[in-house]
Amino acid sequence: MKRTPLLTTLIACLFTVATASVAFADDAAVKDQIDQLQKQIDVLKAQVAQQQAQASKAKPLEAEKKEEKPAFLQLKPGDAVTFVTVHGGEVTAYGNLDVSFDATTKGLQSDYGDNGGVPLGKMGWQPAIGANLSYLGLRGKQPLFKDFNFVWQLEAGIDISATPGTKNTTSNNSDAVNGGLFSRDSFLGFSGTSWGTLAIGKRETPYKKSTDRLNPFNGMIGDYRVIMGNTGGDNRVEFGYRAPHAIWYESPNWSGFSADVMYAPGQNRDDTSSIVPSAEPDCAGQNIPGSGALPPTCNDGSFGDLYSARIAYAQGPLYVTAAYEMHKNVNRTSDLPDLDPNDIGDESAFKIGAQYTFPTKTTVSALWERTHRSLPDYLQFQNERSRPLATWLAITQVLSAHDSLSVGWAHAGSTPGDPGQHNTPGGANPDNQANMYTAALRHFLGKSVSVYFDWALTDNHSAAHYDLGAGGHGVTTDCHDSTPEAAFDPTTGGVSNSGPHCYAGGQLQGVSLGVNYKF
Repeated sequence: MKRTPLLTTLIACLFTVATASVAFADDAAVKDQIDQLQKQIDVLKAQVAQQQAQASKAKPLEAEKKEEKPAFLQLKPGDAVTFVTVHGGEVTAYGNLDVSFDATTKGLQSDYGDNGGVPLGKMGWQPAIGANLSYLGLRGKQPLFKDFNFVWQLEAGIDISATPGTKNTTSNNSDAVNGGLFSRDSFLGFSGTSWGTLAIGKRETPYKKSTDRLNPFNGMIGDYRVIMGNTGGDNRVEFGYRAPHAIWYESPNWSGFSADVMYAPGQNRDDTSSIVPSAEPDCAGQNIPGSGALPPTCNDGSFGDLYSARIAYAQGPLYVTAAYEMHKNVNRTSDLPDLDPNDIGDESAFKIGAQYTFPTKTTVSALWERTHRSLPDYLQFQNERSRPLATWLAITQVLSAHDSLSVGWAHAGSTPGDPGQHNTPGGANPDNQANMYTAALRHFLGKSVSVYFDWALTDNHSAAHYDLGAGGHGVTTDCHDSTPEAAFDPTTGGVSNSGPHCYAGGQLQGVSLGVNYKF
């Protein structure tokens, strides 16, 4: 066995002391030497004990390296489902699951006489079950350099109560599949705390996201997007858009201020936006060519390039924002029977919103919006897309640790014209104002699970046809009856069937009982 230097010295000292003790036991000088040696021995014993303790704690270098290497995935402490990966990366799983039982009515008259006739089918109350804005996603980041991370997100819509597939309703046809991977916000990019985020992929526009927090009825039948951002009153919300093939920049927080800008190329080889964009299943207006018994081109709201931006200030209980969005070369030639090629123009929207939470736990949200469509003067008589005024007011009161009550009112002002495609005469200065009233009571069963009861009413003036449920609710209620859908026949240039028919002026109403789970 190999002895350490300290151990060898200690043995030698003990041998010396033993020998001296036998030979010179009566010698006082020797006793002094023995005492000195004894002190040295005590010091050496302490050093040996310390050296042995350090040796027992030491581990082989290989074991140290193995211990320092983390597992591929480790659950990070906290409420979020976040895993720590190798080299300091993170992956977070998240989702929103929402299902409701609804009862809604179109609120139409039984007979419109010479101005539309008798609506076909059920116009009264009808029950339905819908999955509302349900989705699952993964997002992550990987540090690369100091304050420079690679970031990514993959998100898919989930049809909990419906069969996934293309959407073919009596008023709108689409080849997009909600349950497809990855049908919602998905992107790759780079980010840093001091400089922001630059990403590319598909995502809701800054215009849409800027006022999401002002909408306590998100995904319900009283969602403010029934009117706000919805220029025509249909189930398509033009300025509540998820832009595909887009690139955007989000700033960091500058003492409460932040900004967000986006550009999405139209990827359309036709200057009139009349064909499907490259690499997309639908026209850039959320439908397919020929939807609604139209000629098989993209002429019902398809557009080219998209520009969107917002600025915001958030500090304490106050939030203020302004946003703008532009759609280039919006093709609406199908609004007129002669397919006038001049009915292609830029459409834009601008809004200002604010929110404040009082010490009483009362949150007040307010929003003003203006939309505009650029057209020649002689086409203004049918311009239902320029709306100088739309407003939203919502109040949410926290009632207890588990309960809250929200009420809201949206107003759509009149437009310069009406194309007269429904049971309306059309022409300039139509009475197409509308009001939507909504209320919801939410009760939390825990941190992530809540149940809610929701009521909403859309009160259309005689020439308006705003719906109930636009913006994310699983089952929408609109102005159309159940007359078989008209179909365009390319061989003859004619149309078979005559429906569905839309009846303006309806008072759509609904109630909804739902359950929501967020993680």
